[in-house]
Amino acid sequence: MKISNYPNYVILEDEKNNIIDFASFIENQVPSKYKDQNVVLNLLKYDSLDLPQLLLFLKTSNVHRKTKQSFVIVNDALEVDDIPVEMTVVPTLQEAEDIIEMEEIERDLGF
Repeated sequence: MKISNYPNYVILEDEKNNIIDFASFIENQVPSKYKDQNVVLNLLKYDSLDLPQLLLFLKTSNVHRKTKQSFVIVNDALEVDDIPVEMTVVPTLQEAEDIIEMEEIERDLGF
């Protein structure tokens, strides 16, 4: 896994090419190692990602968001209408950063 640290978030990226193994690995790593950080999953390399593959990250997303931290997935293969409302999926890393900033502001304001 490739890890890129930024002041208010961390980007995690699969260095292998197995989305199922990566999802399982993330499910174990995020709650323990990244519980106090906003997390961005860079899945841009999966240009044929489908909904069942995306849903492999749903549990991790829900668990992490309950800790009042952002969990944003970056991928542009899926149609916006196909993405569950419980998940935050954006097409670019810049948009992921923007989402984290907005969610940080919302948390600071008590939302």
